[in-house]
Amino acid sequence: MSNDLPITRRGFGALAGAGAAAAALGAFPKPALAQGYPARVVTLIVPFAPGGSTDLVARLVAAKMGEVLGQQVIVDNRGGAGGNLGAGVVAKADPDGYTILMGTVATHALNPALYKKISYDAVKDFAPISLLVNVPNVLTVNPKFPAKTVQELIDLAKAEPGKYAYASSGNGSPLHLSGELFKKLAGVDIVHIPYKGSGPALVDVIAGQVPMQFDNMPSSTEHIKTGRLRALGVTTAKRTATFPDLPAIGETLPGYDTYSWNALFAPAGTPPEAIEKLNAAAVKALQDEGVKAKLTDFSAEIVGSDPQVLADLVKAELAKWAPIVADSGAQID
Repeated sequence: MSNDLPITRRGFGALAGAGAAAAALGAFPKPALAQGYPARVVTLIVPFAPGGSTDLVARLVAAKMGEVLGQQVIVDNRGGAGGNLGAGVVAKADPDGYTILMGTVATHALNPALYKKISYDAVKDFAPISLLVNVPNVLTVNPKFPAKTVQELIDLAKAEPGKYAYASSGNGSPLHLSGELFKKLAGVDIVHIPYKGSGPALVDVIAGQVPMQFDNMPSSTEHIKTGRLRALGVTTAKRTATFPDLPAIGETLPGYDTYSWNALFAPAGTPPEAIEKLNAAAVKALQDEGVKAKLTDFSAEIVGSDPQVLADLVKAELAKWAPIVADSGAQID
């Protein structure tokens, strides 16, 4: 991601119109921070409704970041269009360090491939701050389903193509595409059944209406522990601390690795000093014992990266998911 744009597109016309005045002063002004940044409240836009995993991570981290920065970091939920609405707001915000985004694999890797029209460029319009956490997904089945391992599931699906179905939280969601990657690498034909959210999908898998589901680990954790669901594998490359005995799907399907992630972004052109302060505050917030404990309970893997790691991740994720989205046939107007 680039953070070397001196002004936003919206601001360019105004500056161009003021060219004569700027020339008289000797130069165009560049974005600069007032002394003592942050001098006022920082707004963290969450591009999804309250109550989900992204919102939970945002509120945990924002509270501690505010303590570190000496200014409140408030969470502003701007749900809509699969995260595009909130991400677009931040992409067009003034690059002054006071409006930042809680980005996800959806906003910065899937949506650019899914949507015919999107109001932002996932790379050019944002300055990366920090990759905060990775959140694993999990493949679960109804307890009465005959497969008890990933390999047994693959064998069943290959023996009877098209017979079995999997549920997800919706078309084009990270969980839908976790299933599509599974199908591709395993060479199986299983039918996708999209739901309007993980909750309704969980209900039907537990009831036996659909035999299996790809879900965020936090949503399924209690159901796995109580035996209402049987977990076959986590979608991350390695096993998770929450369920150390649960194999990773990649142990059966080499190269399989999907997960959700949460990361902080600012508008492109945000001064480096602001990025540095925001990064330091985010990393320190993730080191707080209370935050760490809650995120661990939430099955999140704490990262707290520097900006370059996040920039590299976005480019890699875009390259990874574009062909998977194309193969799935999913597209949203």
